[in-house]
Amino acid sequence: MATDDTSPTPAALSFGAVAEAYDRGRAGYPREAVEWLVGEEPLTVLELGAGTGRLTEHLVALGHDVHATDPDPRMLDRLALRLPEMRVSQTSAEEIPAADATYDVVVAADAFEWFDHERALPEIARVLKRGGTFAIMRNVRDERIPWVKRLGNLIGHHTTGMGAGDELEASPYFGPADEATFKQWHVIDRSSVQDLVRSLPDVAGLERTGQESRVREVLAFYDDFGRGMDGMQLPYVTECFRAVVGIQPKTIRQDALVQAGPAAPAASGDDTATPEQPSGYVGEDTVPISAGGAPVPPAVEPPADDDSGMLLIDFR
Repeated sequence: MATDDTSPTPAALSFGAVAEAYDRGRAGYPREAVEWLVGEEPLTVLELGAGTGRLTEHLVALGHDVHATDPDPRMLDRLALRLPEMRVSQTSAEEIPAADATYDVVVAADAFEWFDHERALPEIARVLKRGGTFAIMRNVRDERIPWVKRLGNLIGHHTTGMGAGDELEASPYFGPADEATFKQWHVIDRSSVQDLVRSLPDVAGLERTGQESRVREVLAFYDDFGRGMDGMQLPYVTECFRAVVGIQPKTIRQDALVQAGPAAPAASGDDTATPEQPSGYVGEDTVPISAGGAPVPPAVEPPADDDSGMLLIDFR
C-alpha cells in the first residue's frame, strides 16, 4: 500500500551528529561563484539544506532576502551561531510549507544529491515565481593532483564535470541548466583534516571505533604529506548550475514557513501537485528570464589560466 511519506531522506539527516566537525572542516564557497548563481540584485531566496550557513553568509552579505532551511535542527543550531539574526526553518526539500510562486531563487549547496528528487523537484518548481531560478553548487576536490587523489583513496573520490545530474536535466519542470566552475583553495591543518574526515557521511555513520580508525589513517597520510604548523592547501573546484523554472505545479497550500521551528502542516484540501495544469511554460523559442526579470546571461567560461602544472606538486 502506498504511503504519503514526506519526511526527508535518512541521508539528509546524517550530518547533524557531526555538525561541529562539519562547520570546522568543510570548505566554504567562493563569493564570485555565489554572485554568478544568484546575482547582486536583491532577490527573495530560499536556501534548502543550508547546513551550518557557509553559503547563507554570502547570500546575506549580497543583500538578498534569505530564508534558510535544513531538515536537521542540529545543523540549524550551528547556523544560528554564525548568523544569530537569520530567519531559519526546520524543513526538507520534499515538503516546502510555502505558498506557490513565493521565491525568486531556490538554492542548494552540496545538498541536492541528498534530496528525493522525484518529490523535491516539483516542490521547488512550485514555490518559484514565474521565470525563477533553481541554483545548485557543489565543492569537488581537484583529484588531478596526485596527493589529492591519494587522499581520495582514503576518504572517497570526487569526480569533476559530472554536470547538474540526470534528475534535473530530465525534469519537465526546468529548462536546460547553465553552468560555470570556480577554483579555490581550502587550507587544512592536522586538526581540521580530522574534522573533514569526521564530517563525511560514510564516516559519520560508522561506530566510534570505525570513525577513529579512519581518522588515524588520514592523519598518517597527512603527517607524510603535510607541512606541519603551516598546514596544506586542498584544491577544490566549485561547480555551479542554474535552471529556469518552466512548468510550475499548483497546490492549495497557503501556509507559511515557520520561523525557527518545525515545518508547519499543510493546509487542508487537495495539496497534490498537478503538473498537467501548469501556470506557464518557457518554450524553446522563449528567451530564458532570470529571477530578477532580465535575460539570463550566458554561462561563464572557466578561467583560461591552467594552473594544473603547479598543482601537480606533492607537498612532501
